[in-house]
Amino acid sequence: MKPLLLYLFVGAVLGAGATTGAQAAAPAAPAARECLSPAAWTMLDGSQFHSASAGDVLSSIVKRDVVLLGESHLDDDHHRWQLQALAALAAARPNIRIGFEMFPRRLQPVLERWVAGELTTKQFQEQSEWDTVWNVPFELYLPLFQFARINRIPMLALNVERKLNKTITEVGWDKVPLAEREGVGRAAAPSAAYEDFLFEVYRQHTAMHGKDDGKAGKSDKAFRYFVESQTTWDRAMAEALARPLKAAAPGGKPLMVGIMGSAHLRFGYGVPHQLRDLGVGDIASLLPLGAGFDCKELRPGLADAVFSLPPKAAGAAEPPRLGVQLDQNEDSVQIATVTAGSLAERSGLKSGDRLIELGGAPVNKVAAVIAAIRSQPAGSWLPLRLKRGNDTLDLVLKFPPKP
Repeated sequence: MKPLLLYLFVGAVLGAGATTGAQAAAPAAPAARECLSPAAWTMLDGSQFHSASAGDVLSSIVKRDVVLLGESHLDDDHHRWQLQALAALAAARPNIRIGFEMFPRRLQPVLERWVAGELTTKQFQEQSEWDTVWNVPFELYLPLFQFARINRIPMLALNVERKLNKTITEVGWDKVPLAEREGVGRAAAPSAAYEDFLFEVYRQHTAMHGKDDGKAGKSDKAFRYFVESQTTWDRAMAEALARPLKAAAPGGKPLMVGIMGSAHLRFGYGVPHQLRDLGVGDIASLLPLGAGFDCKELRPGLADAVFSLPPKAAGAAEPPRLGVQLDQNEDSVQIATVTAGSLAERSGLKSGDRLIELGGAPVNKVAAVIAAIRSQPAGSWLPLRLKRGNDTLDLVLKFPPKP
């Protein structure tokens, strides 16, 4: 398996709810207004912004067919907010199902066994291949999974395999055999605004890898394939959310809730656009906004409502992080990307390196690498052995001391 460089890069950008491209493509902001109040809702009705109670927001969305809850994948408060929203929605409308971007479709049976109470937490993490398919700390999402389990709320796997996105990026949708499309239909053409956003993401990726000569254009084949890959990602999630609605008996439609990266729903570009193409138009999009969010960045159409998360006191330093994106190959862990200025870059790691040992112990699973890095004390050194081409190299990761 080759590194999924482009897929992983856009996954990180979209999942984090990056604003660079979205701002460029969004409508102009209205006149100046008061900043968002912490721990409060703001509803966005066209160009009008007004404070709202939780009850006001709930009453405006609970009868929708689909409610999308955005997130920045690594922000724990975003997931706490999602849990709060899920509890309110489930109480008001018990016939509810929760779809998760994190799982590819083939893992649906595992989600069903978890909700049925047949798996322990450890078994669920292992059988869902969490550290391979999502590679984000499991504990951030566990409260959401536990909420579904204790309330016997069906969980749905919304995503497709990374391999499909990678193949589309390389050869385009038309050259992917029908049997390898995982049942996903051709995506609706994206709006011009969404293409603008994706083009900025694409340019950032090429610049990161020293390939941006300033000549990339929206008509380039590589970019067109990239757009097809990302819109297929959106389409897959939209189809999975729409399917139970279309199969429901009259008067028995469930409320479909989607848990996904914020950029898949911002301004209605991604999943909402594909849902409308599928005939599902009664959609609500809700977003959490961090304490440092600049109110000038609010734009009409960003979402139906946003919740402003209050600031929180800084706790103990997070476990040291290496600053890489990892790929799980069949028998090894490969470095897909290295973040500029990170510990990995300072230590001499490069994209394409294959990890062999950490601290003298063999490693061939992404989960093992993550565990080793997260458990390393500040100020300690960790020897590392890797393969770079035909060469075997020994490096040392020198974790900085606590400030």
